[in-house]
Amino acid sequence: MKRVLILLGAICLSPSVYCEETFVYRAKSIQLTPTQLISAGEILVRGSKIIEVGPTVSRPKGSKVIDWGSFQVYPGLISPGSSLGLAEINALRPTRDEREVGSHTAEIEAWSAINPDSELIPVARANGITHSWVIPMGGTISGISGLIRLEGWGIEEMTVRKSVALHLWWPGQGLATKFKTQSVSDKKPKALKEQDKERKRSLVELDEFFNRGEAYAKARQTKDLKVGKNPTWEAMLPFLNAEMPIVIHAEDARQITSALDWAKRRKYEIILSGAKDSWKLAERLAEEEVPVIFRHIFTAPPQSHQPHDLHFRAPGILAEAGVRVSIGLRLGAWAAANQRNLPYYAAQANAYGLSRADAIASITRNPARLLGMQDRLGTLEKGKDATFIACDGDLLDLRTQVVDMRIEGKRVSLASRHTRLRERYLNRPNPYRKQD
Repeated sequence: MKRVLILLGAICLSPSVYCEETFVYRAKSIQLTPTQLISAGEILVRGSKIIEVGPTVSRPKGSKVIDWGSFQVYPGLISPGSSLGLAEINALRPTRDEREVGSHTAEIEAWSAINPDSELIPVARANGITHSWVIPMGGTISGISGLIRLEGWGIEEMTVRKSVALHLWWPGQGLATKFKTQSVSDKKPKALKEQDKERKRSLVELDEFFNRGEAYAKARQTKDLKVGKNPTWEAMLPFLNAEMPIVIHAEDARQITSALDWAKRRKYEIILSGAKDSWKLAERLAEEEVPVIFRHIFTAPPQSHQPHDLHFRAPGILAEAGVRVSIGLRLGAWAAANQRNLPYYAAQANAYGLSRADAIASITRNPARLLGMQDRLGTLEKGKDATFIACDGDLLDLRTQVVDMRIEGKRVSLASRHTRLRERYLNRPNPYRKQD
């Protein structure tokens, strides 16, 4: 019986619970941080953690050497927001669960709806993405996002953090002007007045909702609740107390300005997402230390007179002003299938003014900070998770292929539906071959 217990103790169960083997990885270069690169370096890994990194590392007895002599090593890429695992085929509604019914659903947790067997997860993983920040959509307050690793047997094993941030979709602040006036004496069309009232009403309703939440939080602290616990308000407590951030999804300059004023007045910690016009407010965002997730690298400029490269240059403008920028794709089912393109978005921004260091940081270190995971992910330093990728070229080069991946020290398959179909059709029968 004792021998059986010893053997069972050696079984590798999951990325975080497995044999404490020691490996030394030798590579052509290692990108330790966005600004630190060592050539001909080595990484010493024991179990799931990095023990040492440098030009040479110690070789404990029994350690195995993995020779990646011609490869470049980078931290695992982090998608700062996606619907991976929540949506499969955009055209088929039954395969999509990225949106919740209702306008204020703060208690919804995105991680619980993940499909661990999604075909899109291996596709994203094959191009270097090891983690994804999964964001719920729908309504004004869509729920709470979670962080998943793109490998694991089930939802529980894949989920790294169940609660990361609360998501608030800021009401539109624009006014449609293509309306006929009611009479010659009207200085402003009636429709515009109605729009203005609706816009103000939406902000008042938002304030009232958060006022009620704060009243509930205060009652909880003083134990003055005359009714039972409310799931919505309970879910919001960490965000109302500024223990965790609120992600505000806003696009145009009016929306962003309104959101910044609101957050400053209520003293909330926020992250700006989407942020199409954020470059216009770069100085204010830097001054107020509001991080930005820019999702519009390949979105066409909103007005015809604007230069075609406007959004290519936007991350560089933000970073130069001192804003901490992360780069992501737009949210929704369509973008879930295209998460593999994440490094190309950063590369495009790099080609139009964003420094190489900031481009790499935008898909590694900066998302890790937003997620509160900077002590484990985003860079390759002693004590952090052994989560990294090996590439046959520069990460920001479109021609580069990811050839190997480790997530918490465990080798992860890079096979996907794409590679399976490629192998199948490369080996298709030859119709002109003579039969024996």
